[in-house]
Amino acid sequence: MAGFLVRPLVRVGLRACAAWLCGVSLCAVGQAQTDAVVTYVGDGDTLYVRQESGRPRAVRLQGIDAPEICQDGGAAAREALQERVLGQPVRLLQVGTDDYGRELAVVYWRGQDLGRWLVEQGLAWSYAVGSQRAPYATEQGQAREQKRGLFAQPAPEPPWRFRRRHGSCKSMP
Repeated sequence: MAGFLVRPLVRVGLRACAAWLCGVSLCAVGQAQTDAVVTYVGDGDTLYVRQESGRPRAVRLQGIDAPEICQDGGAAAREALQERVLGQPVRLLQVGTDDYGRELAVVYWRGQDLGRWLVEQGLAWSYAVGSQRAPYATEQGQAREQKRGLFAQPAPEPPWRFRRRHGSCKSMP
């Protein structure tokens, strides 16, 4: 019976295990944890970090989708994240890479999950891929109920719909 449960987990791999689901201490066994300093904030869900030795690299916050920088709320999300972590040490719990080659990670600042914080503030949406449950759905519901950030608007447009309609900000004139 135990083998029945373990085999699918091994196939998926411990790297795919999300910190919000199994806790940092359990996921850390199969996932790389690194400490780095934030050198640049690209937008509300992308940081550039550098370890002691090495060049800055792009890191996409796992489990959230912040508004595009040219979208309503995009600049506010970037500014809030920048004020919080620019030049600060962070801990990354790496979970993979995205379609653009960026490292996907749950990022912690002073023990606080930055993705969770952004969603709680109403600066980003909780975002799941495929059939997974959105990791910060509860926090998003609370932000929406309390009309924080983006959710003060009657019908804020999620970034994935914005991109479908307009493309990325980089492709806009």
